[in-house]
Amino acid sequence: MIQQAKGKKDRIVKLSPVLLIMLREYWKKAKPSLKGYLFPGQYPGEPYSSRSLQLVLAAAKKKGGILKPGSIHALRHNFATHLLDRGTDVTLIMKLPGHNDIKTTLRYLHVTNRDMLQIISPLDDLKL
Repeated sequence: MIQQAKGKKDRIVKLSPVLLIMLREYWKKAKPSLKGYLFPGQYPGEPYSSRSLQLVLAAAKKKGGILKPGSIHALRHNFATHLLDRGTDVTLIMKLPGHNDIKTTLRYLHVTNRDMLQIISPLDDLKL
């Protein structure tokens, strides 16, 4: 459950089994406070900052040799595009980011009525 996401909307999202394994490994190594954030910020009781995420993405892009501009928000577009490529119905893709209008979703899809729990995350294809 993502609470108060963009547009102050709550969203229910499927947790990829691959990501769950990665989060469990992180939990074992980082041992974050049970009372704080899973990804704590620089100061106690503060969340990891948006700016830090931007810097991490920029560093990862540089390390990967990716020169194309792109932001954290672009990851939403990429995720939607990968789902479409895998054959996920556009109306389901529309629900994931909480769009009310199909036109908004169609702007996300730069490339080409299942149960939402059956959607397979692109992260599940990672060979870790």
